[in-house]
Amino acid sequence: MRTSDSVKHLFARLVSSLGRATATREFKWMKQALIPSHSLTLPAMLQRRLSGEPLQYILGTTPFGPLDLLTRPPTLIPRPETEDWTLRLADMLSPTPHRPLTVLDLCTGTGCIPLLLCHLWPPGSTRAYGLDISKDAIRLAMDNAARCNIPSSQPSSLTPYSQNVFIPVLGDLRDPDIFKYLLPPFDIITANPPYIPKREYDELPISVKDYEDPAALLGDPPDSEEQDGLTYYRLISQLLRQKGMLRDGSIVALEVGRAQADAVEGILQQSAGLRNTQVWKDPWNVKRVVLART
Repeated sequence: MRTSDSVKHLFARLVSSLGRATATREFKWMKQALIPSHSLTLPAMLQRRLSGEPLQYILGTTPFGPLDLLTRPPTLIPRPETEDWTLRLADMLSPTPHRPLTVLDLCTGTGCIPLLLCHLWPPGSTRAYGLDISKDAIRLAMDNAARCNIPSSQPSSLTPYSQNVFIPVLGDLRDPDIFKYLLPPFDIITANPPYIPKREYDELPISVKDYEDPAALLGDPPDSEEQDGLTYYRLISQLLRQKGMLRDGSIVALEVGRAQADAVEGILQQSAGLRNTQVWKDPWNVKRVVLART
């Protein structure tokens, strides 16, 4: 079969699988991603997509606000709902080099949340840390920092806030020694932690459960007695109530899954002692973020 006939056949199958509008949009992005010197071909990309592989892994990038971030398996792909609330958070705060903010992003993955904040806020106004237990995620976050021209370490020759900095840190949020490297207190703590209950995992699309890291999806580790998807919110609450973790007026923003907002709001209020809370909905009218202020 000639290449043109093969592409037509594969595209017809993609239309059957995804619908014409989605298939046409994805096909356009695949053609735009073709590089003459690259070995990746259009038929190869279509075959991979038909097998269930996420488009973002095939293309190797995904938009996130004005950024174009690298994506590699198995690190979790940034979602539109995360982009939405990160942009909203950026709009509600106005750090300056004279009043800089220190950010801690837990379960940072690609680094999308802190990198977008560093990009949107004025130079010299932000120092961000991104914590993740995955070596793959930390490598990807560092590559994304370089792609976004945001330093991923603080050179000794610079004054502390001469430019925005994003520092990825490999570690477990359950390890108390990790804060030798993260340097609290923090003005903002963000997280998009694993939150899918085990009972819902098998129902996920193939493009999610067969390609993205289960550890970045499942809200309860294998050794956990809990099965409600909320284990990491309980761990984060223990972290938040530690003395010296938050400044007065600090903000905590946690992404949550469907029907979890009320429970997570209760965990923050009761376990972390953060009584000033609110819930943000995403553009699809889902309660998506629990926001708390000290």
